[in-house]
Amino acid sequence: MSNRTTVTEFLLLGFSEVREMQILHFVVFLVMYLAALVGNLLIFMVIVFDHHLHTPMYFFLLNLSIIDLGSISVTVPKFMANSLMNTRAISYAGCVTQVFFLLFLLVADYSLLIIMAYDRYVAICQPLHYETMMNSRACVQMAAGAWISGILYSLLHTGNTFALTFCGGNMVDQFFCEIPQLLKLTCSDSYMSEVGVIAFSICLVLGCFIFIIGSYVQIFKSVLGIPSEQGRHKAFSTCLPHLAVVSLLVCTGVFAYLKPTSSSSSALDLVTSVLYSVLQPIMNPVIYSMRNKEIKASLRRLTGRR
Repeated sequence: MSNRTTVTEFLLLGFSEVREMQILHFVVFLVMYLAALVGNLLIFMVIVFDHHLHTPMYFFLLNLSIIDLGSISVTVPKFMANSLMNTRAISYAGCVTQVFFLLFLLVADYSLLIIMAYDRYVAICQPLHYETMMNSRACVQMAAGAWISGILYSLLHTGNTFALTFCGGNMVDQFFCEIPQLLKLTCSDSYMSEVGVIAFSICLVLGCFIFIIGSYVQIFKSVLGIPSEQGRHKAFSTCLPHLAVVSLLVCTGVFAYLKPTSSSSSALDLVTSVLYSVLQPIMNPVIYSMRNKEIKASLRRLTGRR
């Protein structure tokens, strides 16, 4: 049995051994990475420089853009570098870093999405109390809570995972270090504690998702009672994109961590991981801006267009 201290590096999954395909994968991921950077930086700059958007909803969206910039930067640049240099290696410390920051940012992302659902609930269902309940101090405390919860949760998971003994080799069946794939490399009698933590976490995530759905049921009841068609349209334009983002993150994330791991990676594993780690940061700016007239108007003001 190998001791985990002998593992100095891991070998990540390569999409192809053909050099031309590796270059193609590098280009595809580079395009996606640049799209995420440009989209989220635009959202960031629009909210920072336009005082019309200095409201709780856009403050949380600003935090979400920062998280998206960080989360896609944790996994994609390393994959691109490996594809370009025709290697699959990642150091032990690099793998620990990937796991920590990806979990930290994903949990902070989900926490912010819960807060944003609460913000919409108060704005639509309790508008008279909105300024009191969602004042600047409360918003900062909520955002700080999201970031801190991500750090604490990630410390727990990362420490628990890398405290295990790796005796199943060092080949990770994923293009980045992902906990379910790492658990396949641990000794069969040592990983149940982390599995228990994952199971509890999934129950917590699903519980929060039910809370979000419940909030939106109340929101939609209130929206349908708005007499103005323009008012209903504005409410739906801010709520539906958020619900789409939450659903994408929860469905793909829960599937990736709940699905029984097989001895080898499948196309479904790759697609699911790409959806929650790469596509989510790309889609968030698109989803939040394409139906949002305020962001579109702000972009026109910043670019000097009428």
